[in-house]
Amino acid sequence: MGSEGPSPVAIHITGFKKFHGVAENPTEIIVSNLQDYMKKKGTPKGLILGSCSVLETAGQGALVPLYQTLQSALRNDESEPSHSRRVIWLHFGVNSGASKFAIERQAVNEATFRCADEMGWKPQKIPIVPMDGAISRIRETSFPVEEITKALAMMGYEVTTSNDAGRFVCNYVYYHSLRFAEQYGIKSLFVHVPLFSTIDEETQMQFAASLLEVLASVS
Repeated sequence: MGSEGPSPVAIHITGFKKFHGVAENPTEIIVSNLQDYMKKKGTPKGLILGSCSVLETAGQGALVPLYQTLQSALRNDESEPSHSRRVIWLHFGVNSGASKFAIERQAVNEATFRCADEMGWKPQKIPIVPMDGAISRIRETSFPVEEITKALAMMGYEVTTSNDAGRFVCNYVYYHSLRFAEQYGIKSLFVHVPLFSTIDEETQMQFAASLLEVLASVS
């Protein structure tokens, strides 16, 4: 007794489909190919790669599948007592103007979309979750963002820490995920990636695999 060590970390991942101005979303390709990529590379010890889902780039339109995947991860983990549950939600989104990967520290309770999302919704200065109060409300990840950024930089990646996930669908999904994570005692993190024309696909796949390894080590 007591010698078995911590239970494995289960990491569930989401990306997004195309949206206005981004005909090919790199996160759709990363998330769609990650299971096979990790099988070839080898999944780090103590880590279970769970679901890999691609969401519509839409605020309200992404919520039903988002919550279905969030809840299914917990249902699949019901064999573990809640106090030992080690579940991570990792969300990838693209920042078409970025030159580096960005580890997002927080999300804001504000939806102000610069353009309509893929379902035609264009909210302006409205709270994502009204019961949380004002649009200035912030939720932060429980991950040690600086430590994660430093570890990835030491591996040779161009990566930075970010305090602003925007006000578009990425922030919208991250806010909901952080809120869900707090309610259920799990962890959530959002990472922005550049376009493949800025950092090529193979490097981004390597980054995703390295990120999983780092998250498993700090969880």
